[in-house]
Amino acid sequence: MGEDDQVGGWIDAAAAAERLGVKPATLYAYVSRGVLRRRHAPDGRRSLFDAAQVEELARRGRPRRGPGPGELAIESTITALGADRPYYRGRDVLGLAEHGSFEQVAGWLWTGRDEPAEAPWRARDEGVAAAVAAQSGLPEGLLPMDRLQVIVAALAATDPVRHHLDPEGVTATARSLIAGLVEALPAAANTPSPPGRRNAPPPGGEGVAGRLWGRLCPRPGEEGTLRALEAALILLADHELAASTLAARVAASVRADPYAVVASGLGVLSGPLHGGASYGAERLIAEVTDPASAAQAVGARLRAGERVPGFGHVVYKSGDGRAALLLDLVRAAAPGHPRLAAAEAVLDEAERRRLPSANIDFAVAALGAVAGFVPGAGEAVFAVARTAGWLAHAIEEYGGAHPLRPRAVYTGPPLPDAASAPRRPGRSR
Repeated sequence: MGEDDQVGGWIDAAAAAERLGVKPATLYAYVSRGVLRRRHAPDGRRSLFDAAQVEELARRGRPRRGPGPGELAIESTITALGADRPYYRGRDVLGLAEHGSFEQVAGWLWTGRDEPAEAPWRARDEGVAAAVAAQSGLPEGLLPMDRLQVIVAALAATDPVRHHLDPEGVTATARSLIAGLVEALPAAANTPSPPGRRNAPPPGGEGVAGRLWGRLCPRPGEEGTLRALEAALILLADHELAASTLAARVAASVRADPYAVVASGLGVLSGPLHGGASYGAERLIAEVTDPASAAQAVGARLRAGERVPGFGHVVYKSGDGRAALLLDLVRAAAPGHPRLAAAEAVLDEAERRRLPSANIDFAVAALGAVAGFVPGAGEAVFAVARTAGWLAHAIEEYGGAHPLRPRAVYTGPPLPDAASAPRRPGRSR
């Protein structure tokens, strides 16, 4: 910690946690509850805490009060949220996205170890066959997210070892499950499919990103855009206790199997205020037929009192670093592309109207526009990526002793005296 931090009365997380006798994750729970003040160090990577508040709290003892609205604090070693980006088990996600593979990052989330490169992840043949068959009666033009919810149920029904909840068993299931989500999606239009149960060979490579490309785009991927898709998967792999991750952890806490955990996450992710936001950003860019029409597309939403999808973030008030990195990769991959020009025009119009900066949903939508992805592809990228995070949280939750059971703050009609006796909050059935 620098001398300026000491003079200013701020201490780092390690010192604050040691003084209070708590884990670092508990500090951030105190921040979310308004018990402690936090600011970011000049380097943007460390959190600093008000030393006077820490000392007062240490003398007074740990705070005890009922939960605030929508609040649930869960200690976790997986992901911390920084000023403009997450950190996966202490590693900067932007650095991981620039140089890593999705498979390597998923393994790091699951185990906290750097594992040697493995053969490409493979799904179980029976599972993919069942998942493809389950989609045979679905309507034409269905979005990928809707298909993924059918696929995960079919994969689960055919896996006889899905109830093995030890860490090694879950990581093995995770690799097969993610591969199955991708392989059971139909190949993008114009990509020929051979006879048999599997879709066309991936035109982008053998990794998860390459195989997913063949489900989202009818044209083979180029090096730059494939790298951008790989980066998007890494950037979206986890984001602490987002709504879908909380649902996944609740499922895991009652020992639901990994497929049920993912099904829980997918159901929540599909909401327009979560993973579905990328579809809104995708449609916004699609409306901009030329840069001059960006003002009309953005203005129409504002006049209707709607949020402009793809802008602003509840955590990153000063900008989403994930979006900045992904947009830079897209610009480098396709300079001068007309769809990139449309996305840039939307960014310029948002800045002119003083809207918040673009978030990761907009960046994924821009990638899809430039690459020529099928409608709803951004949601599929989000879902496949976040499955890695959901299962990392499931492994952590399977090691717990009690189900997650938040308590409600009852505000209904008065109860009889005998029924209103206080109960201890916490995990319960």
